[in-house]
Amino acid sequence: MRDIPLLRGIASFLVWVVWQIVVVVWTPVVGIALLLTGWWDRPRWIAGRVFRFGARILIALNPFWSVRVVGDVPDRSFHPFVAVANHESLADIILIGWLPWDMKWLSKTSIFRVPFLGQMMRMAGDVGVERGDAGSRGASYSALRRWLRRGASIMIFPEGTRSRTAEMLPFRNGAFRLAIETGLPILPMAVHGTRTAIRKGSMKFGNADVVVRILDPVPTEGIDVKDLNDLRAAVRRDIDEARAALAIEYGTTYDPAAPPP
Repeated sequence: MRDIPLLRGIASFLVWVVWQIVVVVWTPVVGIALLLTGWWDRPRWIAGRVFRFGARILIALNPFWSVRVVGDVPDRSFHPFVAVANHESLADIILIGWLPWDMKWLSKTSIFRVPFLGQMMRMAGDVGVERGDAGSRGASYSALRRWLRRGASIMIFPEGTRSRTAEMLPFRNGAFRLAIETGLPILPMAVHGTRTAIRKGSMKFGNADVVVRILDPVPTEGIDVKDLNDLRAAVRRDIDEARAALAIEYGTTYDPAAPPP
């Protein structure tokens, strides 16, 4: 879409209005899905998929965004696993929600306080964490471990927060410790193009041609906690190399010193 500030502002406002309507309408849909299936669907796969389908609706209604997924999509027999990805934007939760499977997301508790959206996240089984609160972190990882035991996969941004430059932040240990302790594989994903989706300090949408590349799973069977640092470093390196390759393939060069748009 041609970047005419006034038109972009009007279009962004209309998209936000439509989004709010969709979120309000979609909340009882997720509730009905949970009511009908929650008593036998212990991983809440169906309720989660209904909720994530709402992300597809939001993306389809946004003329500034497009998403494509490349790589091998894991089938149901591969679940559960611990998925990790780089974190580029406030819009990542919506944009990565395009993926055609369900995962329980670890998200800031502040997002759960957003009306209707927070209710849907709870119904889908997402887990909240208060940044900087050790007790909250412990409780959230216990909740994620319970979901893994039920057969649900989980999604964590190991950077903890979005990077304010094009360079990834250091990865934290939590996701990798969970994978090692449960013996489940890690599914790394490289996300390219979300940094421009929502411009910093503005409610206007930016153009975002997003690519999510699914990388090869990393097994953790036989790996001890003492190998955690090596595992974390290897997965971070794989994601960083995949991001660089996506930047070349799709015509964007990352400048680690450049601020976000």
